[in-house]
Amino acid sequence: MHGPHFLDDTRVLFRVWAPFQDQVKLVFDGENRPRPMTPICDGFHELICDDVVPGALYYFQVGDHQRFPDPASRYQPQGVHGPSQLTKLDPYPWQTKNWRGLKLEELVLYECHLGCFTQTGTLREAAEQLPYLKKLGINTIALMPIAGFPGRRNWGYDGVLLYAVPECYGTPRDLQAFVDLAHQQGVAVFLDVVYNHLGPEGNYFDHFGPYFSKRTTTPWGKALNFDGRDCDPVRAYFLENARYWLTEYRIDGLRLDAIDDIRDFSVTHLLEELSEMVEDVARESGRSIILIGEASTNNPRWVTPRSRGGIGLHALWDDDLHHAMHAHATGERTGYYADFGTTAQLVETLQEGILAPNGYREYRRRRHGKSFAHLADKHQIVFLQNHDQTGNRPDGKRFHHLVGIDRTIQYAALYLISPFVPMLFMGEEYAAEQPFYFFIDYGDAPLIDATRKGRKREFKTFGWKGKGTDPQDLKTFAASRLNLEDHQQGVGARVFSAYQTLLAQREIMRKVGLLKKPSKVSHDETHNLITRRFQNEKARWVLIVHQGEQAVACADLGLTEGHAAFYWADEQNHTESQETLAPGSTLLWRGSAE
Repeated sequence: MHGPHFLDDTRVLFRVWAPFQDQVKLVFDGENRPRPMTPICDGFHELICDDVVPGALYYFQVGDHQRFPDPASRYQPQGVHGPSQLTKLDPYPWQTKNWRGLKLEELVLYECHLGCFTQTGTLREAAEQLPYLKKLGINTIALMPIAGFPGRRNWGYDGVLLYAVPECYGTPRDLQAFVDLAHQQGVAVFLDVVYNHLGPEGNYFDHFGPYFSKRTTTPWGKALNFDGRDCDPVRAYFLENARYWLTEYRIDGLRLDAIDDIRDFSVTHLLEELSEMVEDVARESGRSIILIGEASTNNPRWVTPRSRGGIGLHALWDDDLHHAMHAHATGERTGYYADFGTTAQLVETLQEGILAPNGYREYRRRRHGKSFAHLADKHQIVFLQNHDQTGNRPDGKRFHHLVGIDRTIQYAALYLISPFVPMLFMGEEYAAEQPFYFFIDYGDAPLIDATRKGRKREFKTFGWKGKGTDPQDLKTFAASRLNLEDHQQGVGARVFSAYQTLLAQREIMRKVGLLKKPSKVSHDETHNLITRRFQNEKARWVLIVHQGEQAVACADLGLTEGHAAFYWADEQNHTESQETLAPGSTLLWRGSAE
């Protein structure tokens, strides 16, 4: 196993995989005597110490003078270039030992960047906002990556020390306390992990062993060595990392970043092995643990059970539905939006989750994807906004900045009231005025310059004008921080109420089994209405988004028996009975079964 392990209260086993080194020494901060480690099998070096205590700072020394942090460090109080801190996580006084997690179909996710969620950007302050999420109707907070990264601000996808809670967010104990408090309120905690590459700054892995592939790369740098010579300890490093989050912190699910770029041609793919391991942890702990992948290929094999030849993940992010809604609402047709935008495409994607399986994509200049028809709808995570789609714009604008409040509520209803698993992006629930930008805090000047140039190239791909904000500037990060108090007044309060109502109605529909039954999406060209109809033996619900120019009588749409469970028009959430649909309105009608 990688990293330090307490054998008992007084003895600690330090272990590092370093086949590139004949000799590795353990150096404690403040000591002048490096301690030689013993080479053992398969390139590992280890040493048992009985004179250290939690909190001790240490390095690994290779060669005569080079000192690096532990690749499996649990905490880096002085940043990714500093010494590692010996950390003892167990035992933690969990107050929620009987927590069993949530099933996939129960989830309502909320994607969150810890540094921007609150004004201090810490785990402790985020924990204070858990009742806010519960009030909204959220039962799962999905944290963007919290592996150790350079500096004090980063999206987290440049992580280099994958076991280390970033010091800017708090301590390992703070994360355990956050998860425990979330579970006490019935909120699951998911974590975004990056297993396709390691960040460029603070990346000292090449000094230890063949962590990287010699045969392939990723869009962000070297691919990891998951299938070459000496790959077994590399695979173990990442599999142990997943187990670490799930067991030491009781994380309820992992979101796996850009899995198409996890380069692995082994007979057993790394994620298939991960799926099996997670199944074991879930069985041992009696908890539901969920694996969500981000993939651009629309390949159902990712979520096909291992018993049927698949990888065995539980769900995938659904980019197609986002693209279909965004292009339809904004009229943008550049980049990957080139293949979306018509109402017919929106209806198809709302119905199927993906657009035209194995159909030709202009953006890719080839056929793309495969049908998910043999799988349940719940295998897709749907969203109107996320960190990528907002933060990768040069202006960091949110959806409502582009189309207005009424249109935002329309498309929010389309994805929230659906058979898919919904995910909100932080601030969406009250139409936050703050943008969400891409930001970094590198210490390497050439890397900063390369990042700035790379952002500009990406903007050109979409034909976006303007150079965007400087990702290295502290002001860019500060401007992205939410002010959650805005949900209590003005348009923020009205939008928050709308999301709150829609999520409450969704939960009612789920409990009566409507989201498991096939629903029908259609487009009324005469009135320009997009409709989704749900029905079972107990109830009939109809969602209508009015994008026409004339008012329409509810009776003309067959809505005579029942009442409006939700009606939004003119930037207001109306509670009175409705007889007509105003242009630009959104209606969720609740009636009895026919």
